[in-house]
Amino acid sequence: MSHCGLHCLKINHITVRAGGETLVEDVSLHAHCGEITAVIGRNGAGKSTLFKAILGEIPHQGQVVFTGHNGTPAQNKPRIGYVPQSLNLDEGSPATVLDMALTYTSRWPAFLPAPRRLRRDIAAHFARFDAADLLDKPAGRLSGGEWQRVLLAIATRPHPDMLMLDEPVSGVDKAGLVRFYDLLEQLRREDMVILLISHDLDFVRQHADRVVLLDRRVLASGAPADVFAGEAFANAFPTGGEPHV
Repeated sequence: MSHCGLHCLKINHITVRAGGETLVEDVSLHAHCGEITAVIGRNGAGKSTLFKAILGEIPHQGQVVFTGHNGTPAQNKPRIGYVPQSLNLDEGSPATVLDMALTYTSRWPAFLPAPRRLRRDIAAHFARFDAADLLDKPAGRLSGGEWQRVLLAIATRPHPDMLMLDEPVSGVDKAGLVRFYDLLEQLRREDMVILLISHDLDFVRQHADRVVLLDRRVLASGAPADVFAGEAFANAFPTGGEPHV
């Protein structure tokens, strides 16, 4: 799939060091609007560390630049939607999905009843993700698939310039996987950069536009077929699926 040309994420020579150890070294990549860019690699390869650097959560060297269609840096700071690998929630917490939506996507205090219009707006957005019926459910009692649909709905309200997903389908059953990937295919058509960490190589083969194979440094980058056919991939994934650790 060709990118729309509206936005581009440029990561230039990112290096992260901590405790005397280099966690990510001299990583550069470009990710385009309208495309899914998948970051793959063994456990401990630095994938989540790279995401934290892009989000500005940890100190790093190098540049993270979000550009407009003309290639010049965007004047406004990009809006980033982020879906983490997991959240630690108390199963006994009374907080509902609506409480979470209010906290993360509006300025309305979660401890006050939401105005009907605000609830309708949230429900309409969540309906896109088959999650409107979850609004009154305690957040700590969601299944894996429900969690990911809720987090995806929260991350895309309002519409982000870039969507970052860190292993978004961990613990999701097969039906949940199919629905999640259908949603991702819809979102890729909505003028946003999508950056994904994934161990689901079948999905990456079928749906990603670009693949970055990482092991602290970029070992290979390009179209899925090219990366998967390369020597670096064979060394990292000697069985063709599970990474070498």
